[in-house]
Amino acid sequence: MKRIERKTTLEMLWPYVLRMLNDRPMYVYELRKAIAKKFGFSFQLSAAYKVLSKLQREGLVVAEWKHESRPRKYYHITPKGRELLNQFKIYLSSLEEKFR
Repeated sequence: MKRIERKTTLEMLWPYVLRMLNDRPMYVYELRKAIAKKFGFSFQLSAAYKVLSKLQREGLVVAEWKHESRPRKYYHITPKGRELLNQFKIYLSSLEEKFR
């Protein structure tokens, strides 16, 4: 079971990132905390940066610096990212149906 959990969480982090950014823009530390709270697993910040960088290159998220108490880079989901997230939800539903 641990192998399945690892494959569907740490090795597949992007849908969790898109799901949380669909609620609102977040910076990396906030995103990591939100995923841990909602989905019950944590990960290295380096993994989050790697995933966010790839999502940016693919046009699924954009980043914006905000200078509040200290500068932070906030990530926003794009319409293309929302579409991929919706497709992923449909895929998961169809996969669940096949296992019934």
